Parts: sequence; structure tokens; C-alpha cells
Amino acid sequence: MNALDINADRPAPRAVAAVHPTHTFRLLLRREFWENRGGFLKAPLIAGAISLFLLVLAIVFFEAVALPKIQDQNIEMNGGRFAVNGLDLNALISKMDPEDLRHIGPAIDLSLYGASLWPFIVLAFVVFFYCLGSLYDERKDRSVLFWKSLPVSDGQTVLSKLVSAALVAPALATAAAIATMFGYLLIMSGFVMLHGANPIDLLWGPGNPLSVAATLIAAIPIYALWALPTIGWLMFCSAWARSLPFLWAILIPVVATLLLGWITLMGVVDADSFMWILQHVSSRSLTSAIPGTWMSAIPASVLNNIEGPDSVSHLVGIRTMYSTLLSPHMWGGAVAGAAMIFASVRLRRWRDEG
Repeated sequence: MNALDINADRPAPRAVAAVHPTHTFRLLLRREFWENRGGFLKAPLIAGAISLFLLVLAIVFFEAVALPKIQDQNIEMNGGRFAVNGLDLNALISKMDPEDLRHIGPAIDLSLYGASLWPFIVLAFVVFFYCLGSLYDERKDRSVLFWKSLPVSDGQTVLSKLVSAALVAPALATAAAIATMFGYLLIMSGFVMLHGANPIDLLWGPGNPLSVAATLIAAIPIYALWALPTIGWLMFCSAWARSLPFLWAILIPVVATLLLGWITLMGVVDADSFMWILQHVSSRSLTSAIPGTWMSAIPASVLNNIEGPDSVSHLVGIRTMYSTLLSPHMWGGAVAGAAMIFASVRLRRWRDEG
């Protein structure tokens, strides 16, 4: 009698497919976002909302306090005088010559950049403290032991934190800045309509909000490259320091700069070398994560060609921005940052203690 095979009717077990590295990296990015969504997303939005709230308060103050004090006063323009009666913007514009009107567009664009500034200020603090705690905090609470038990390499983990600091956080801050910019335009449109002018003719037409938004988006890759020295240095301190990574990250560049200054005063190092190290080593290690500091890498040949009423628009324009890719300071800092990030990967592999 043949033995009964109890597994004869059961389907053969299917092999479990290996997790694709791209899917793993996407999960690591999601982990970083959800663990830091307060700084990455909420903080820039709150900063933008606060700036708009302060703008509304400033308009209310102007309407209630400042405007009554200038009623029936005369303003002189182009050899003529006219009375200010309720701030009639149409009357003000009618007195402007074509040269004055030509300056309205760049002035509006400049105000749009100013309106979008607050989320980027918050971004600098978010990236700084995120990088400082990115590798230290998981050693401090021993969660690194759990994460190392998963089939995820140290390189993937550190790279996910790098991408979060260099691309994800700036992209979210840029979205908050653009939303703040359009909120500013809507509030100012209401102010312009309140004083008898058409916001399409005075704000939206002369200004270039879509061009400004495109410039802010195009700045994300430049920011990522320029911020690499600061991100790399802070992540290295986060992986290396046994305690107080903030103090180590600040004290080492500051003390090294002071010692170098003392050596310069003794005549061992010339002043030009000291200033070069101060600008391209000490400063880059701590301040490159501040948006807009990449403007110091604009080649002098490009700056010399920027003049006229549209100089501000050209200075922050996409062409000028991407001219920094021709600067050796951009790529030298990027290489130094990449080296420190590689060192952070090696340190995370061997340093497990809290």
C-alpha cells in the first residue's frame, strides 16, 4: 500500500522576490520625511504664513495710522505737483514717465523674492540641525542596532539622509516659498484694488511671478551642490562625535581659524592665504547650507556684464545662477563634501555606541 502524500494537492511555495534597491531607497526617504516632517514641511509653511500675517498687519497699520497723516499733502514728480487724496494709485501712475514705468517690473520681482525669503531662512536652520542629528541621534538612542539588523547598507542609509537634506528639504521649502509669494501677490492685489488701481496692470502684468517661481525651482540643484561642504561636515561630526556634535561642529572650524589668524599675525602665513582659507574652508563648512550664498561663486566676468534697471533680475536669474558651475570653488567644495560623506559612511559602519 502506498503511503498517503498529504502535500500532493498543495501548490508549490513561490520564491520571494528580492526587494529592488530603488524601492528600498524610496522607503528610506519616506522614513526620513515622516520622522522630520515638522522641519521639512511644517516649519517653512508656518514661516510663510507668519510673513503673510505680518504683511496684513503692516497694511492695516498703514491704512489706520500712516495714510491719514499724508492726506492732502503734495508730492512733486517730473516737475509737477499733485495732492495725495486717499492714495489714488491711478493718479500716481498717470504722473509717471515711461522710464519710471520700466522700473516697476524689476521692483515687483525683487519684492517677490523678498516675500519668498522666510521659508528659506527656516530651511537653513532645518538642514543644519537635521544633519547634526542625522547619525548621532540613532546612536544615542541605540536605534542604530535595529536599523543595522535590516538588509539596508550604511551607504544607502547615509545617502538617503544626504538626499533628504540636499534635495527633499529644499524642494519642500521652495514649494512653501512659491505659495507664500503668490499669497503676497493676492494680498497686495487687494491693497491695490482698495486704492483704485487694477492689480493686473500694476502687479501681475509688469511682474514675472512665473519666472520668479521657475528661478526658485531651478536653484534647487545649485543649492544641493553648494551646500555639500556644510552637509558633509555636519554629517561627519554627527557620525564621529561621541557627545555634543553641535559644539564639535562649531568649535573645530572656529578654533582652527583663530589659530591660523594667530599664525598669520606672526608672519608664518600671508594674509591672502588666510583670507582664502577663511572664505573657502572655514566659512563653507558652516554657512554653505544658507540659501543664496552660492552667489559668491558667480564669476567676475558674469558680474561685470550685469547693469541697468534689470540688474537684480539678471543677478538672480537662471543663467547667472548656473554660471556658478564654471567656478572651481563650487566643485572643490562638492568634492570635499563628498569625501566627508564617504567618511561618514565608514564611521557609521564601525561606530555603534551611544
